[in-house]
Parts: sequence; structure tokens; C-alpha cells
Amino acid sequence: MRFRQVHLDFHTSEAIRPIGENFNKQQFQEMLKLGHVDSITVFSKCHHGWAYHPSEANEIHPGLSFDLLGAIIEAAHEIGVKTPVYLSAGLDEKLARRHPEWLIRDAEDRTNWVKSFLEPGYHQFCMNSPYLDVLLAQIRETLIRYDADGLFLDIVGVRNCYCHNCLESIRREGGDPRDEAAMQKLWERTYATYTARVKEEVEAVKPGLPIFHNGGHIRRGRRDLAAMNTHLELESLPTGGWGYDHFPLSARYAQQLGYDFLGMTGKFHTTWGEFGGYKHPNALRYEAALSIANGARCSIGDQLHPDGRMDEATYRLIGEAYREVESKEAWCHQVANVADVALLSLEATGIHPMATRDAASDSDAGAVRMLLEGKFLFDVIDREQDFTLYKVVILPDYVAVDGDLQSKLEQYVQKGGKILATGWSGLAPDGGRFAIDLGVRHVGANPCRPDYFHPLFELGSLGEASFIFYSQGQRIELDGGVELGRREDPYFNRDAAAFCSHQHTPSSHAYGGPGMVESGNGIYIAWNIFEDYAAKGSLVLKEAFVHALNRLLPNKTLTTTLPAQGIVTLQDQQGEKRLVNHLLYASPVRRGKTIEVIEDIVPLYDVEVSVAVPQPVKRVYLAPQLTELPFQQEKGRVSYTVPRLECHQMVVVDYE
Repeated sequence: MRFRQVHLDFHTSEAIRPIGENFNKQQFQEMLKLGHVDSITVFSKCHHGWAYHPSEANEIHPGLSFDLLGAIIEAAHEIGVKTPVYLSAGLDEKLARRHPEWLIRDAEDRTNWVKSFLEPGYHQFCMNSPYLDVLLAQIRETLIRYDADGLFLDIVGVRNCYCHNCLESIRREGGDPRDEAAMQKLWERTYATYTARVKEEVEAVKPGLPIFHNGGHIRRGRRDLAAMNTHLELESLPTGGWGYDHFPLSARYAQQLGYDFLGMTGKFHTTWGEFGGYKHPNALRYEAALSIANGARCSIGDQLHPDGRMDEATYRLIGEAYREVESKEAWCHQVANVADVALLSLEATGIHPMATRDAASDSDAGAVRMLLEGKFLFDVIDREQDFTLYKVVILPDYVAVDGDLQSKLEQYVQKGGKILATGWSGLAPDGGRFAIDLGVRHVGANPCRPDYFHPLFELGSLGEASFIFYSQGQRIELDGGVELGRREDPYFNRDAAAFCSHQHTPSSHAYGGPGMVESGNGIYIAWNIFEDYAAKGSLVLKEAFVHALNRLLPNKTLTTTLPAQGIVTLQDQQGEKRLVNHLLYASPVRRGKTIEVIEDIVPLYDVEVSVAVPQPVKRVYLAPQLTELPFQQEKGRVSYTVPRLECHQMVVVDYE
């Protein structure tokens, strides 16, 4: 799997004619070289439904007079660039207008993505319809006629659908379409059948060809869905709504699954389909570095102009990032992440009934943000992962502990593992009791909200005070644990009959029971602190969490003076007997209402790092510069100082 990929869209309306007239083989090759690109995903069929080559299984775009796909593949292969081939699987607007009966319908018989044919946009197809056979014929034709290096199928996944085909299927099986559980099983089978039939077609023509089915997100806890691919592509455009927190969360899960994977960002200022929009080169430098720091390869999204000419500004921009990646690849092959901590993702486990979908998503995101800012080495895991690989397992906010999870956690702590649980986490699904021993008894949800936390320890940056916590708090009593902080109620909840000041009532300073408790099994914090941090970002939330986690990790694998906005990872390249320490630093800022951008890269100097390395260390050096670093090794730790960090720096520790 190549490191420096481009995903080249070409969703081109039939209203534009001619198309491709300015495609030039030499110019195309020059742009790939300018961008330091070694693989480019090219297009057989777009969202509009047109083929970009002669076709009997489809129809060539009415404005195209030659085999554009064939010309692109020939040009790329001539200079050693791979060409996975893209087909829009879930969208085909040409066919949608001819066969609207094949489209996904909701329970009110509305289509998606757009609700009607009076709106500009696309309509998604149901794979439990004759459309699947049409798509398979298109795939078969493309693979027979062209030397594809992979297959990328877009806009697919387990989809809710109440079209007449799905209703007929469930009734034929003796089920009731009003039974959501029965329908969910049908939708799961529909997707599994689609992926299986695609694999059959591919294996019949090009055995072993890489296949990826893109649904825009790798679902944590659904290893069965991941296994329907040969590799994973993590679509994560920070400026396109994903933000800069999304990729680390996805990557720290994906790397544990055992597949090659890549991080897919875009060259766009906003998101897909933006013509004339460009990021600052420093943004792409950072995003590409973030991929390789997390064990991934890189992919950058682009969209070809209808005239077929590659945009020089785009490939000059991409080249700024990929020139650096090319120089670093030797230290990024076959690496394993080093982690002290595991975040048991809410998406991958039983969610407490009190959680909403948005709250669960916020809890995962808030926890990852704290872990990154606290400079902890971590993985994001599901219930199938071996917990004993980690010193601490975090249960964020809403993890309902059923019988199976209870048994696994009890075995984990018996072997010396520690748990950090927050809010509703640790409670049985019925919510009335703790399913695991955290040194506390559950009394009930605190009727006062918001309420206050008064630490009984010194915070890193803040003095002694009663701190507002906005999320739901739990009333608890000690049951063998040691109190690390107390809860205080406000005088009263804000109400029309009694309110105080502009927001909420101050603390009454009356003791409201424990707020943070440590026991032999770990630490419990009685609020949904991760959800709160995702929403409010209060410093006290992070500092309380960092204090708790540091207590559970007295001997962290890595410590560093890198500031909060920096990111640190440690990858073990066991085949080469070396650790690769990645350090990144950039500061996204908000431009407009929702878009985070990176423009200025401010260098840092004299960043200190200490890493636990049990083996004797032979050498420490900067990569790719090959500059030797002075280091000290004593008591199983190696320490060094990075003299200058500008965006991304790798430090390599060679061990015996």
C-alpha cells in the first residue's frame, strides 16, 4: 500500500460539454511528479452515473469523445504510479431518474440524500434491488478492460430502507416491516450480500485485488464490517466537518485491527466538490504527518476540472506535504502503536440508556482530546480487544456494564489492570448499581445540575476552588474507596421561581458526597467529564482527569514537555529494532463559523522527552535528517531533547 496517494474525483454533470478536451498525458504525469504522488485513485463512474470510458454496462458521458480512464491509467503506470479505480456505488443520478423504484426510501416513502427531484443533489440506491446487478456488471466490465490496482466503491454501508423491495423481502420471510429489529437484520444482510457479491466478481477477474467500501466512517466495534474490506481508508477532512480531533480517534482504533490503512484528507479549503478552494501548504503538511504518526499511509482528495487538465496549484500544494512524507517512509513501514491506556469506545460497547447518540459521540471525542492534550499514549478499543495489553482502561461517561463486560473487567483488574470510569459508566444497564467494584455505592443521579467539584488535591494550573461541572453528576457514597474530591450542590436549580445572576446558582459549599474516588481497582469520577469537555472545554475537567490518570500511571512509557496543542505518538518498528517517536505541533484556528484551518507553523525549541526502553539503546537520532541526538539511559528510561520542532519531527531510538 503506497504512502502518497491522491483520491481524484470527477463528478461531472452531463450539462457540461465537452469534457476532457484538455487532458494531456505529459501534463498529467508532470503534475503527479510535482505532487510526489505514487498512487492515484481514478474514476470509472461518478455520482452523476456516467462512465468515463466506452461501456456496454453503462453509458459514456455524452460530452466525452475518448477513453479518459484508459488514458489516465496508461499515463500513471508509465511513471510507476498505481491506479486504484473508483466507482460510485450508492449514487447514480442518471439511473435514479430512470428507475426511482430502486432508491432507498424512509418509512414516509421519502428518498435520500435529497427528498425530491425538485432539489439539486443525489439519490441513494438500495442494494436490495435490481440495481445491484447493474452495478456488478459495471464493476466486472471495468476490471476486465482496465489494469486497475484496486477497487474503491463509494457511498455504501448498512442503510435503513423501507422501499417496496425491502418490505416485500421481510414479508416473504414472515417478518413485520414495523418490527425495527427484523428490518435491521434485513439491512445488515443486504449490505453483507452486496460486499460478498462484489468480492466474487473481483476474485473471478482479478484475484487478490484490493477492495474498499467507503461509508465515510469505520464503525468502532464492527470488526465484521471492517473485514469486508482488504484495507481501510479513514475519510477525515478536518475542514469538511470532521475537525482535527476526528482522525486521531479513528486511527487509534483502526491501527489495532491489523489492516493496512490510510488517512484521507483533502486539498480543499472546505470539503469535497469545492473548485478553486485550497488549503495552506502547512495544513497539508500537518495532516499528512498526522497520518504517518498514527501508523497510516496518506491520501489527499482532489477533483479534476471538467476540461481534464490537472491543476498545477493543487499539485504544487500536495507536493509540499508529500515531499516530506517521501523522505520519512522508511521509518513508517510495519509499525505497532505503543500505548499505556485504552479508551473503550462508546460506539463499540453497550451505551447506557441515559445517553443520546450525540452525547456518546461527544464523550469519545472529549476523551481523545484530553488524552492528546495530556500526552498519554493510547489506543481506542472495542470489547473484543485484549484489555491486559494496557495499564489502564477508560470507561467514558456512558458505558453500561453488562454481564460479559463485567466478567472481562473483573479478570482485567485481577491481573493488575486499572479502570478509570466517569459518570454513568460502571453501572449495570438498569442503572441502579455499580457492576464493578470502584469503591463506591450508587445513590442516584444528582437532581442539582449543574453542580460543583472541589478537588482535595492540587491542580496543575488552578488554585483551590469549587469548580462548575455542567454535565450530569451522580450521587455516590464511599464503599471502601478513598475520596480525592467532593461534590457541592448549588443553593438551588435555576427556575422561574428562584434564580440567581445570569447563568446558574453558586455553590452552597455544602458537602454533597464524594466526587472523585480511588480504590484498588481504579478511579471513579462522578460526572460525564468527557462529554462536558467536548462541549465546554473547561480546563478543570482536563486537569482533574490528568491528575486521576497520572495516579493510575505512576510509570508512564513516555513523558514530554510538548505543549497541550502538540501531539505525541510512539510507534515500534520491531523488524528494524527501533522506536519512532513522532512529535507534532500546529495550532488550528477558526475561520468563518465552523472551519478550522492551519496556516502558521510556529517552531518549538528544546522539547524534552523521556521514554521507557527496557533494552539497551545504541543510538538516538532525528529522522529523516539522520542527526545524532545526545541521550542518557538509566533505570530503563532513555531521555533526550529535541532542539527544534517545526510541524513534525521523528526521533528514532535504536535498541538492541
